Amino acid sequence: MSLLGVLGLGLLDPATAILRADDVGVTRGDGCFEGLRIRTDPAGHSTVHKLDMHLARMSRSSAALDIAFDEDGWRSLIAESCASWTTPGEAALKLVLTRGPASGTSTGFLTVSPLPSDYPRQRREGLRVITLSRGVTSDAFAGAPWLLGGVKTLSYAVNMAAQREAERRGADEAILVSTDGKVLEAPTGSVVWSIGRTLHTTPPGATGILSGTTQRLLFERAVENGWAAAESLVSVDDLHGADVVWVISSVRGPVDVVALDGKQRPRVPEVDAEIRSLCGF
Repeated sequence: MSLLGVLGLGLLDPATAILRADDVGVTRGDGCFEGLRIRTDPAGHSTVHKLDMHLARMSRSSAALDIAFDEDGWRSLIAESCASWTTPGEAALKLVLTRGPASGTSTGFLTVSPLPSDYPRQRREGLRVITLSRGVTSDAFAGAPWLLGGVKTLSYAVNMAAQREAERRGADEAILVSTDGKVLEAPTGSVVWSIGRTLHTTPPGATGILSGTTQRLLFERAVENGWAAAESLVSVDDLHGADVVWVISSVRGPVDVVALDGKQRPRVPEVDAEIRSLCGF
């Protein structure tokens, strides 16, 4: 972490303690977050990619959790952070909102950190991916809003466990699959695949997956550039039959899958380059 900001306080020394030990965001994962990409030009001017989309999603997440969301406060803190972050290139911005202690108020803070060191290699070489069961059916979240489907909560322990399992098996990433065999999402990204000039992704809603901001931006721009776009509930076998498969996230961007469950996939550089460009990478 290179920079720390706290709602209501501004920028602080990154070593500053800002959370109480009884904050239920820490003890129970009761809160939400967003991960964004900062791009800084050679002159040191920083901008946040898709800021409006991320703040809108965080507002929806906080509403689902019944935690107040101060959009103006976040925008002010982000602007102050961008003015202070002058390192050229890419960086990761994280916004975190916790419920706070049981008898207190919520805490909002952000951090800015360098781009994760493995991302440039993954972008160059593609991702080796395995599929893992999420342990629920593809319609497990239907009619059950208390399950917080599509909410970007702080409760990411299962997601991180899935990524560690992928690493133990010699892969870079995992794709989570329902117990009835349907493709869901990656632990920290959306799954998108192409068949001809149609892009597909898994529908949110009953599946409980997170609606990705970069995936939505891609689909909007792709349709404007001659692609078709669809939400499709498919099997892993269907994914093997796709022309190109990507795992897409806000900081890493769209990265093509070069191996799926040990089966090598050919790369299609011209399509991959177009998708990256449409995503803003």
